[in-house]
Amino acid sequence: MAKLIPPQARIGLQAFKRYKALGSGAGAFGRNFYRGGFEARMNRREAALILQLSERSATKKNIRKRHREMMLLNHPDRGGSPYLAGKINEAKEFLEKHG
Repeated sequence: MAKLIPPQARIGLQAFKRYKALGSGAGAFGRNFYRGGFEARMNRREAALILQLSERSATKKNIRKRHREMMLLNHPDRGGSPYLAGKINEAKEFLEKHG
């Protein structure tokens, strides 16, 4: 005799099968997500990610605003990481120089 599966379990199983079919690296919207870590050399995408800007919204005003906000949160004098503060500064300099 076949057991009845509750509707919630059936829906969950279907969703899981669809998720597995997307393959590894697929996010909730079917796109790959940024896996983290830093590149050997700074690039525009990484600089924008560090300052939490989209590449399109990276104006000088927005770059300076986000840099200030990030440094207030991560400054070594306030218990932040010197390494992260250096990466934040590097991202700001890169975006200001390369637009």
